[in-house]
Amino acid sequence: WHAPFQSGRIVPPATSGTKVLLTIHDLNCLHEDKTPKERAASLSHTQQLVNRSHALVCISDHCKKDVVSHLDVQNKPVHVIHNGTHHVAVPPPSPTAYQPKYPFIFTMGYVNRKKNFHTLIPLLQNETYELVIAGKLDEPDYIETIWQKARQMGVADRLHILGPVTEMDKAWYLRHCTAFTLPSLAEGFGAPVVEAMRFGKPIFLSHRTSLPEIGGDSAFYFHNFEATHMQEVFTAGLAKYESNGLAEKIVQRSKIFRWEEKAREYLAVYKTLL
Repeated sequence: WHAPFQSGRIVPPATSGTKVLLTIHDLNCLHEDKTPKERAASLSHTQQLVNRSHALVCISDHCKKDVVSHLDVQNKPVHVIHNGTHHVAVPPPSPTAYQPKYPFIFTMGYVNRKKNFHTLIPLLQNETYELVIAGKLDEPDYIETIWQKARQMGVADRLHILGPVTEMDKAWYLRHCTAFTLPSLAEGFGAPVVEAMRFGKPIFLSHRTSLPEIGGDSAFYFHNFEATHMQEVFTAGLAKYESNGLAEKIVQRSKIFRWEEKAREYLAVYKTLL
């Protein structure tokens, strides 16, 4: 029995004799602004699934480090198998959602505090960029925080929080953006990063949790979220990207995260439980 996510609640009873493989995507409760009670509850639920499992898969080395440090794995094997990425659509001639009028920075994901999107607003000050954010509108209070910051900086007319977009539109934004950014505070993997890499665009990430592992030396990193630092990293990264022809290197990096290979890795783990 493969339990593919640590928030799941359906596993065969221990009395069934069924071998269980558990995939753990993250222990982000350790890295988010959670109360001790919330953190303990999340870890306790995952621990219960670990107790029922015969082997574990973590989707990044960072995730494995968190798991072996904060859970009792009981000498059970802990494998690392990165996620693959699903097929990215061929971009249409134009998006059905908003079409930027200026060069634009693109990011996507659940629009909540963990994604840290508000830190991108200062990037709109020095150049005439637009910022396009796509993804489920998860925390209304945080979304208003983003708008407030944009209004305070006088760039609200160039901020576009779209909500969910179609796969076709997502591909268009990834193809045509000046850069893809993800300043997230906590990720177990970072699938949007790999999707963006497939288009060879410059990638700017926070230097936290799993993101350096996924981006490798094909991405540029924000080591803090001070406006001046982020502007410097962004400007220097774009210049390096243009002068060093990094597009092909970025595309090649994306190719190591293929589901065909990850399926073979999972199959090998399944066989160890026979």
